[in-house]
Amino acid sequence: MADDTLWSAEFTALADGIRGGAVSPVALTELMLERIARHDGRLHAYAAVAPDQARAMAAAAEAEIRAGRWRGPLHGIPIAVKDVFYTTDIKTGLGSSIYADWQAPHESTATRRLREAGAVMLGKLTATEGVYADHHPTIAAPINPFGAGHWTGTSSSGSGVATTAGLCYGTLGSDTGGSIRLPSSCCGLTGIKPTWGRVSRHGVFPLAESLDHVGPMARSARDAAALLQAIAGSDPADPTAAPVAVPDYLAEIEGGVAGLIIGIDRPLLEAKASAEVLASIEEVVATLTRLGARFVDVRFPPVEPILRGWAVQCAVEAAMAHRDTYPARKGEYGQRLAALIERGRAFSGLELGEALKERRDFTGAVGLMFEAIDLFLVPGLPVAGPSLDYMASLGEDPAAILAIGPFTAPFDVCGYPTITVPCGASPLGIPVAFQLAGKPFAEALLCRAAHAYQGVTDWHRRRPAL
Repeated sequence: MADDTLWSAEFTALADGIRGGAVSPVALTELMLERIARHDGRLHAYAAVAPDQARAMAAAAEAEIRAGRWRGPLHGIPIAVKDVFYTTDIKTGLGSSIYADWQAPHESTATRRLREAGAVMLGKLTATEGVYADHHPTIAAPINPFGAGHWTGTSSSGSGVATTAGLCYGTLGSDTGGSIRLPSSCCGLTGIKPTWGRVSRHGVFPLAESLDHVGPMARSARDAAALLQAIAGSDPADPTAAPVAVPDYLAEIEGGVAGLIIGIDRPLLEAKASAEVLASIEEVVATLTRLGARFVDVRFPPVEPILRGWAVQCAVEAAMAHRDTYPARKGEYGQRLAALIERGRAFSGLELGEALKERRDFTGAVGLMFEAIDLFLVPGLPVAGPSLDYMASLGEDPAAILAIGPFTAPFDVCGYPTITVPCGASPLGIPVAFQLAGKPFAEALLCRAAHAYQGVTDWHRRRPAL
């Protein structure tokens, strides 16, 4: 397989070649390092690259595979992770000047499990400051390779850019209001925000712990399923990681969508999404219907109250996460994160209590809706390929996040899993995506449905011209 094909491949498509010796982990790693050196000076996807460690891991993986000890589809695959996952051999900057020279005291559970699966760690990917909305003023923001004037999503922006541009084969992100799904939407990736508790958050710097989720971002549902397989499961180091058995996602992925009942709330979509996005969603409905799914009209609980409550909880929990450095080092914070923390410190107990009540009621209402359906369809973003000018027009107010995340933040609040899938492009060529949401711990079904869609479409195979 030529280099121009290798860099853009789905890694699960390379696994048999690696196992049989036709594809070399060492060669794949050198290819990724060469592409990082060639392109990342413009794209700014990486916060740190570790070429020596990556080469050593690739050589060890190749020797192990040649000796007949193949560990699975991630063995020998060069990946990278968002720079909020603790790693003891690569610096962890957390998107902040405060942590520029900080050494993580231990490895995150998720990255340890990736290493145990045989993955090759290339480095750490640029994240927004404090995993919130903006990059720190000292850090260059990643560039969307599909269009430099367009948003990359937050806060896993580097993860989205690196994976779509062929600077790694897959990645992990974190998601509090949409930060796996928004960059996946903008960069043409398949991203899974798992059920809250499906993946350990041990060793992952928080934005708001009760809203934070850890999950994969990849080039296909099959790749995302393989990454989730490696990192999912209970963890003694994280008491919130659910002790629920992890199914074999790849073994179930060919099941198709025939007979599934998928809910859609068209009044919600018409109120929140642009005409371009609505047209792409109707194409998805038509495709999944041809594959045997049945769509029914449902009503999603009102999102405005829960979005307002999300803003309160996120601010309060962010203030908790930064209490060791804020306000003690207030001057080193960027404007937007500092404003979030100040709001969190100012909210009253009554305001937080009201947000928590709304959250409980909303979660119950979502559960009632799912009694009649298997999956629920919404867009990834309310607008197609938002420009940087559009994002700037939303201003600094918390309403900016609520305006861009009506289809993402609610699922962080209730903790239900979703998968983001490319389904089109804006007139300027920026990817457009849809989401399927499922019941708690229904990630296997989500992967199955996304894979069925990707079996008859090729939007997930579009790569940017660098």
